[in-house]
Amino acid sequence: MKADRAQTSTASVAWTNAEPDTLMARVLAPANLKRAYQRVVSNKGAPGADGMAVDQLAGYVKQYWPILKSRLLAGEYHPQGVRAVEIPKPKGGTRQLGIPSVVDRLIQQALLQQLTPIFDPLFSDYSYGFRPGRSAHQAIETARNQVAAGHRWCVELDLEKFFDRVNHDILMAMIERHVEDKRVLRLIRRYLEAGVMSGGIVSRRQEGTQQGGPLSPLLSNILLNELDRELERRGHRFVRYANDVNIYVRSRRARLLEPQNELPFLYKSSFEGCCRKKTFPFDETS
Repeated sequence: MKADRAQTSTASVAWTNAEPDTLMARVLAPANLKRAYQRVVSNKGAPGADGMAVDQLAGYVKQYWPILKSRLLAGEYHPQGVRAVEIPKPKGGTRQLGIPSVVDRLIQQALLQQLTPIFDPLFSDYSYGFRPGRSAHQAIETARNQVAAGHRWCVELDLEKFFDRVNHDILMAMIERHVEDKRVLRLIRRYLEAGVMSGGIVSRRQEGTQQGGPLSPLLSNILLNELDRELERRGHRFVRYANDVNIYVRSRRARLLEPQNELPFLYKSSFEGCCRKKTFPFDETS
């Protein structure tokens, strides 16, 4: 069964109502699951560590969904480890992606669809990456407006190896402020701690969040919202797209501030590794 045929087979999958209204119930609601299924199938993507292809998902869910649902409702579901894949970076080197199984992509997507309305309204107006209704084009337009307003020097920050250094406890504490359902919290932590399979060997994760699953961009934005709010509190003009941050200042003197002096709070939480990539003027006469 091809992926486009799989997308039309949702009617044959026995999604059933879960329980009275809780966050986990909304995650497992038939309409939410159908939408998540369609998104996973349309995204296609490679198999995870178990080798299951996207076009096998409908048959698997039809047969095993009652068991999966009961485990999720009981808080007993354990995700599979992700498959590590190295992809080339545009400027050299490689970046590791963690490809979840197709079943875990379905569950993560269902989680994402219910968590986004909770967290996205809390995010900064200067955050543009991986958010509904926001784009790189909007980020560029905001940057142009900052320059036009006289902030012609740009301090470009990059949180070096940010995704590898995410502190699970700090991230979970941020999520717990807005999510009460213990089963959802337990499931998110298990996704954070799921093992990584590379070369046939599975290794556990003590920190970091693998890029490659539907949930990881939202989790990163939840954590980086602390950075955004601190920059706002200090009166900075900035644009953030994922883990890249551009701060716009008026003068050469302002640009000489070192990130470890200007942003010491980065070293007090999970942002260890922040560095200044480069500083440059948009107009050499400034």
